[in-house]
Amino acid sequence: MVTAVRTPTAVDRIAEEWVDTIVDLNPTVGTYLGRTDQDHRLPDFSPEGHESRIEAVRTARAALESASVADDVDRITVADLGAELGLDLEADAAALHLRDLNVIASPAQEIREVFDLMPRAAEADWARIASRLSAVPGAIDGYVETLRLGIERGVVPAVRQVREVAVQARRHARADGFFSTFAGGAGDAAGESVRRDLEAGAAAAASAYDRLAEFLEGELAPKAGMDDAVGREIYALRSRHFLGAVVDLDETYEWGIEELARMVAEQEAVAKEILPGASVEEAVAHLEADPARKLVGTAALQRWMQETSDRAVAELGATQFDIPEEIRTLECLIAPTQEGGIYYTGPSDDFTRPGRMWWSVPEGVTEFDTWREKTTVYHEGVPGHHLQIGQAVVNRGALNTWRRQLAGTSGHAEGWALYAERLMQDLGYLDDPADRLGMLDGQRMRAARVVLDIGVHLGKQRPDGAGPWTGEYAFDFMGRNVNMPPEFVRFEVHRYLGWPGQAPSYKVGQRIWEGLRDDVRRREGAAFDVRAFHRRALSLGGVGLDTLRGALAA
Repeated sequence: MVTAVRTPTAVDRIAEEWVDTIVDLNPTVGTYLGRTDQDHRLPDFSPEGHESRIEAVRTARAALESASVADDVDRITVADLGAELGLDLEADAAALHLRDLNVIASPAQEIREVFDLMPRAAEADWARIASRLSAVPGAIDGYVETLRLGIERGVVPAVRQVREVAVQARRHARADGFFSTFAGGAGDAAGESVRRDLEAGAAAAASAYDRLAEFLEGELAPKAGMDDAVGREIYALRSRHFLGAVVDLDETYEWGIEELARMVAEQEAVAKEILPGASVEEAVAHLEADPARKLVGTAALQRWMQETSDRAVAELGATQFDIPEEIRTLECLIAPTQEGGIYYTGPSDDFTRPGRMWWSVPEGVTEFDTWREKTTVYHEGVPGHHLQIGQAVVNRGALNTWRRQLAGTSGHAEGWALYAERLMQDLGYLDDPADRLGMLDGQRMRAARVVLDIGVHLGKQRPDGAGPWTGEYAFDFMGRNVNMPPEFVRFEVHRYLGWPGQAPSYKVGQRIWEGLRDDVRRREGAAFDVRAFHRRALSLGGVGLDTLRGALAA
């Protein structure tokens, strides 16, 4: 799957310089890449910091537009990086940074989450952690300054998001919250002086999050928007950002309703395989009562995740994919937070940090169903995110750092991961009807949130015809379309309301991936080889879906 080494071009140099610029402006990206020299710093989230980034975007875009294109690799880089830089400028014009607050992917989470990725084996690692902890107050203060400017200009997030993030901030600020617990984990790896610095840094970071909560509750919440919807203009921009493609939002909403009905019909058929004559709810209840399909405690969950992942890597690497040695390790971990959500972080550029699957288990959740979650491991691991993203990192012979590590969209990555779930069904890994019901449960959820996300933010008519969508109806609708504990449903819906356009990118991305495969199959006829299609598509690294379409059609 890895291509031959090519000589770097002028376009590659621009892309590499852009990566260096990003790392300088946002050191958390450097941590993700494994560049520890910036691990003592955090981004400048102030208005001045934002202006510095936008000026850098303009400079990089101008350089890219004037560069000579040497080959097809360059053409893809120019198309995709150019599109991303253009979207950055559109987002700036819409002042989206002034309302950048939500429960899952905003500076309020980014500042804390970077500590999950930092090395912590040696005293020098913990010394860098202590320095970065001491930088948290400045990062929070800059962020508050930006949100305060948003208040002045009337560009504010929805109050629901403000209140939820305030709860998160209060949790981190507690004496037994993340920062104190994290710093206390140094143990014998750090000397007395570093431990003192860690303790001081953790206290300062916790205090900063306490100040953030006070600002959110006291200043921003009274001025925040009452409507969860962002409207068509902003939504269309965010949809393009997450897909790397332009789609007809009204047609996609109607397709989402049809796809949801199709998933329900598939579930109903599989339910009868599990228990003759049973409804989906009855089949789920039957499976949930089966102790052989249940895990108790996060330790058991982690072991099962790891065993399931290791088996998939070994077997698929022998029969279906060329899996390089560098990415045959995937660490399955319980996240140090309790916000909800399951996510993947890619390997560092030198593979000293492997790819990791994280499960953020909400407080109070202690039992897990293997039939429900097997497909999740395939989604996050192999042949899902880990194969896709890890393969790009391996491919340094053909791809510059931006293409290997930073390029791509949610629609490309998450669409592939859902595509991979169906692929595992085709390969026989979900022959057990219970596991297949779990996969369909996830696919139904992804279809439901296409309808919910577009419905809420564009003010569409509800599927039941009872008027336009509201945030309150979203909770009821989601609860009826997933088999999840209320804690998960609550977090998921808050995520959709605060992160417009991202949730549909999974199912819409899958639709585009499947459509591209079918286009190539029709074009190639009897010569079509699905393994060759996968090899070719993944060798491109992360790209927007319009870029992928153009590359596969070339």
